[in-house]
Amino acid sequence: MLAASSSLTVWYIARSSGIIAWVLLVLAIGSGLLLATRALGKKVPPWYMLGLHRWLSGLAVTFTAIHILAVLADTFVGFSLVNVLVPFSSSWHPVTLAAGIVAMYLMAAVQITSLARRRLSATVWRQIHLVSYATFALASLHFIADGTDSLRYVAAPVAVLLGAASIGIGVCAWLARVEKPPSRAASLAHVQETRDARTTAGTARR
Repeated sequence: MLAASSSLTVWYIARSSGIIAWVLLVLAIGSGLLLATRALGKKVPPWYMLGLHRWLSGLAVTFTAIHILAVLADTFVGFSLVNVLVPFSSSWHPVTLAAGIVAMYLMAAVQITSLARRRLSATVWRQIHLVSYATFALASLHFIADGTDSLRYVAAPVAVLLGAASIGIGVCAWLARVEKPPSRAASLAHVQETRDARTTAGTARR
């Protein structure tokens, strides 16, 4: 009886930590989008959004680690260390389980490069950070296919909405940058360059 109760507790920890990790990943990506696009304007300071984004990301990684440890301790399927670290090494839902494993590695890559951001160029860091969207897609696939809770049915519409929001916000941000008129300083600099060019041309003619 005690062994059965202990096994059930481990199962609950494995399931709940996985769900919490997925929710935190959704919130981390959402806060990252709000930070990158400045969608909230001056209502929320950028430093606050950055701190919130980092906090949510760190929690997502933490609960992912708890999820993995609990899965290893759970005796229902009997996963080995190789099964949770190597994609397609398990016969239990091999494809969607592999999606979760790859998502774990991508999440770790994003988190590690974020901690080492000062040592990376802005371009490299930004390109690696875009992997977060692939992480979310793979984690959602793993949650929907391998989950045994009714909450997994919520993951599909949330994934679609967040994906659509990401694309929409990205397109709007790109259009805003393209259509954004030049700043006053840039305009004055252009005028000055034009004047200098005309002055140089007039001097050369003389």
